[in-house]
Amino acid sequence: MRNRSVTYSAESTFHALADPTRRAVLDLLRRGGQPAGQIARAFPISRPAISKHLRLLRRAHLVEERRQGRHRVYQLNPEPLKAVDSWLEHYRGFWRSNLASLKTFVESEYAKETAARPSKRSPRKVE
Repeated sequence: MRNRSVTYSAESTFHALADPTRRAVLDLLRRGGQPAGQIARAFPISRPAISKHLRLLRRAHLVEERRQGRHRVYQLNPEPLKAVDSWLEHYRGFWRSNLASLKTFVESEYAKETAARPSKRSPRKVE
């Protein structure tokens, strides 16, 4: 059971997410908890290297470890990702605003161009 009063470090979350292998491990764990050996088999690197990645992810609280018999099963903890989402929200607003401005500019330029072009239709002959 998770302690809801835990404060997660955005710094350690960003550090953990900086590595593509660790991001891939998190993607793998989105499907559900998996034993360390199964996680290791999904990657072309050594088991000790995967263990180091899992240790760093655990320290950043992005994964939780539980013992199941002889196995260590890792499960995704998405809570620390809220800090990343919050940080990104400022950039989403920035891009929404800038893309809306770009859209308005492009549409006005297009309107000017189409208004300035002579009509390509030839006049109809009256017989």
